[in-house]
Amino acid sequence: MKRVRIIPSLLIQKGGLVKSVRFKDHKYVGDPINAVKIFNEKEVDEIVILDISATGEKRAPDMRRIRDIASEAFMPLGYGGGITSLEEIRTLIGLGVEKVILNAAAFANPDLISEGARYIGSQSIVVSMDVKKTLLGKYRVYTLGGSRNTGLDPVEFAKKMEQAGAGEILLNSIDRDGTFEGYDSRLIGLVSHAVNIPVVAIGGASSTEDFAAAITAGASAAAAGSLFVFQRPHRAVLISYPTQAELKQKVFEKIK
Repeated sequence: MKRVRIIPSLLIQKGGLVKSVRFKDHKYVGDPINAVKIFNEKEVDEIVILDISATGEKRAPDMRRIRDIASEAFMPLGYGGGITSLEEIRTLIGLGVEKVILNAAAFANPDLISEGARYIGSQSIVVSMDVKKTLLGKYRVYTLGGSRNTGLDPVEFAKKMEQAGAGEILLNSIDRDGTFEGYDSRLIGLVSHAVNIPVVAIGGASSTEDFAAAITAGASAAAAGSLFVFQRPHRAVLISYPTQAELKQKVFEKIK
């Protein structure tokens, strides 16, 4: 039986916790610190916090807010959003962030990945790749909240990020985000088999069984947002996380 990481991914917009559908229609779901406290009690493996408004607003990370969140997190914490310099990476690590997640900055300045990896080690530098299919059905990497098509193929971009020093890829399917349609197994397979670093799949999880499908497709870990903050069918806000017994039965024992 193989144990893998199952990671809640929380989105912050203007200080509040939100959830999106295909990177649009953001719904306020509560206070991020309260959510972190609940996930503490549920003994999650680690947690990811992404400030999705920082880069678009050309705003640096809110270090005070991140410090407050990190002080409440009893699990490894990854943070992304608005990071553009090595000094910000240093500050985040000093606040208790264990993994620094780069998205637009990774595309605009790959040297920052190398600098960060030299400072804290590649295991703490994560590149977040937001991927969407074009009208012709080709996968392309997007930035700025899914609004800008870089024209880059995700497989080639992932290879470039690994060469730059990234220690992990957070692979997000824009088309599946918030839809409960399951992970994009084909995308996961293409990227994960092209690199030698862990790939964390996110976007579309509808049930605990989907985690096993993502791992079988090639991911090293699975992340989810809506599945952990909404109760269906009416998308009522309810913070949840499967028990270790459920994960063992529905995920770990099904992974070959």
